[in-house]
Amino acid sequence: MLRIAVIGGDGIGPEVCEQGLRCLGKLAEQYQFEYDTDKLPYGGGRYLADKTVITDEEVAQLKTNYDAIYLGAVGRPDVPPGVLEQGLLLKLRFELDQYINLRPVKLYPGIATPLANRTPDDIDFVVVRENTEDLYCGVGGFLRRGTPHEVATQEMIATRMGVERCLRYAFELSRARGGRRLLTLVAKTNVLTFAHNLWMRAFEEVGADYPDVTREYHHVDACCMYMVSQPQRYDVVVTTNMFGDIITDLGAAIAGGMGIAASGNLNPDGAAPSMFEPVHGSAPDIAGQNKANPLAAILSMAMLLQQTGRMKSADALSQAGDALEAAVASVCPQFAGQPIDRLPMPTAKVTDLVLTKLDR
Repeated sequence: MLRIAVIGGDGIGPEVCEQGLRCLGKLAEQYQFEYDTDKLPYGGGRYLADKTVITDEEVAQLKTNYDAIYLGAVGRPDVPPGVLEQGLLLKLRFELDQYINLRPVKLYPGIATPLANRTPDDIDFVVVRENTEDLYCGVGGFLRRGTPHEVATQEMIATRMGVERCLRYAFELSRARGGRRLLTLVAKTNVLTFAHNLWMRAFEEVGADYPDVTREYHHVDACCMYMVSQPQRYDVVVTTNMFGDIITDLGAAIAGGMGIAASGNLNPDGAAPSMFEPVHGSAPDIAGQNKANPLAAILSMAMLLQQTGRMKSADALSQAGDALEAAVASVCPQFAGQPIDRLPMPTAKVTDLVLTKLDR
C-alpha cells in the first residue's frame, strides 16, 4: 500500500494536485498497486485562520504514517513572506531530513527553449542540490537592528556528513544514469575558501570510490554561463543548497519554464517520506479558473512514483512513474509554439491528453 499525504496548499496548488491524482488512479489500475491518500490542510488558509502553519506533532505524523508527500504550491499575498516558506517547506525538509533536492533539467520534444538552435539532445541533465545545510540553516542574527550601525549576519554551514552523503548520492546517480557518467561539482572555492574547500576535498576523496565516474569542477558563475551557452556539457551536477536554489531555476528556464519543472525533496534512506512538488508558484490570479498548467504537477507525481518505487524496491511503482513521464513527453509536441507557463488549454483538458496516452 502506497500512502501519500497530499498538501494542496494555496492558489492553483490544490487543482494541479488533483490532476496528478487523476493520473495516479489510472496508473494504479494499469500497474496493479494499491494506494491511499489523505488531503491535509497546511497552507496559507490555515495560517490566516489560527496562525498555525504545521505543528511538531503533525510533522511526526507525516514521518510515521506516509510513504511520500505530494505538494501543490504554497504562498498567498495576504500571508507575510517567509511564513510558509520557513514554517512549512523548510521545516519539512529539515525535520524529515530530506537532504537531497533533485531537479531534472530536461527539454521535452515540442517545448520551446529560449536558447537558439538547441534540441532535447542538448538539454538533459540532473541537478543534485544539498537540501539541509548552507545558508538555509537560519544561523545568524542582528546587532543594533534598526539603527544606522545595524549589523546582520547569516552563516554558511557545511558539515562533512552532510556534504559527503550528498556527494555519494550524486555519484550513485551518475552511475545509474549510465551514458557519460560525468559528475560536475559546482561551487565557489576561490572565494568561499572554508565551506567550499570542504566540498572540494570531499568531492575528490569520495570520488576515489567511483573510478568509473568522471569528475569535473566549475565555479558557479561559469556554470551559469555554460548552462546557457553549452548545456550539453552537463550530465549530473552536484552543488550546495544556495547555489542549487539559483541554478535549478535557470535550468527550468532553459528547459521551457516553470510550467513543466518538477522537483523532489528526498530522504534517500527511507527513514522519512520524501516530498514532491512542481516548482511553480501558487499563481493566485488564476486559481480556480481551470487555467493552470498541470504538467509540472503531473511530472512531480511521476517522480514520486519513480523515486518511492526505487527506495522501496517496488517495480510496479517505478514502472508506473516511467510510463507517466513518457506520456507527458508524448503530449508535449501538441504545445509547440505555446507559452508553457500559461497554456491556453484548460487544466483538466491537458490531463485528459496525458490520460489518453496512458491508455495506449
